[in-house]
Amino acid sequence: MQKQPALEIRDLRKTYDNGVEALKGVSMRVEEGDFYALLGPNGAGKSTLIGIVSSLVNKSEGEVRVFGVDLHADRSQAMRLVGLVPQEINFNMFEQPLDILVNYAGFYGIPRPEALVRAEEELKKAQLWDKARKMSRTLSGGMKRRLMIARAMMTRPKLLILDEPTAGVDIEIRRGMWKTLKEVNAAGTTVILTTHYLEEAESLCRNLAIIDHGRIIEEGPMKTLLAKLDVEGFVLDVEGRLPATLPAIEGATLLAEDDHTIDLEMPREMELNRVFAALDADGIKVRSMRTKSNRLEELFVRLTGNPELPEKDVPNE
Repeated sequence: MQKQPALEIRDLRKTYDNGVEALKGVSMRVEEGDFYALLGPNGAGKSTLIGIVSSLVNKSEGEVRVFGVDLHADRSQAMRLVGLVPQEINFNMFEQPLDILVNYAGFYGIPRPEALVRAEEELKKAQLWDKARKMSRTLSGGMKRRLMIARAMMTRPKLLILDEPTAGVDIEIRRGMWKTLKEVNAAGTTVILTTHYLEEAESLCRNLAIIDHGRIIEEGPMKTLLAKLDVEGFVLDVEGRLPATLPAIEGATLLAEDDHTIDLEMPREMELNRVFAALDADGIKVRSMRTKSNRLEELFVRLTGNPELPEKDVPNE
């Protein structure tokens, strides 16, 4: 028997009362067990789409199925399969983490004894068990974010949706959350992530959709989409000081960032050995190399034509 997709959306449309058409016939499919990214600039329709799937926004037209359950026909059953982690921290700061999780479970009819067992399990997974009886307002930013995920997991959702979960947090917290989310997904939960951070999507997700102006403009495996880029960029660290003039290599562009660093752009089909040989012939020895650019960022710009990119991996002020 063929497995049902974790999420299937067909011709989803949403027009708000003020006439804004936020979704214009969106269709997408997320397979069970996937880690899936939904990307797009501000106003593209991401939040509306997630709002409809999590039953916080009413659709205008279309069909949404969660593991085969029609959201419109059987909302309660569909919502039992979904966990949502919103962007905003929305728990009571004067409650203890254990109580936050147990009370949340109670909203879904989970008996208190069972909720206590689950809460201990989820807090331990989130590395928060030692904070179970502390006031939540005393938790660090990263701990609060992990608590949000632990709370969503209390209902044992098969599909976990995270709406900009790392927005506004510093790099250390963000990378700690990446580890948590990878563990959640590895344990069998399907994860959908909306994010402004393209590095985040490239690091975590296997498949993605890019939405712009209410339409899905690209969807598919991360590797397949990135392969569409025909240019790669590298930063080369060299031994000693660079000469005043760098060698000319047909098809490649070399620029000196400083006395010890070369910025290299080259076609994907070009062999790096050719570049290294040309540099070596000029007495330039490459000590180390790293990828220069975020390839997903390049893809996003090409597809949307939007020069105002989602934020890079830097902490907000």
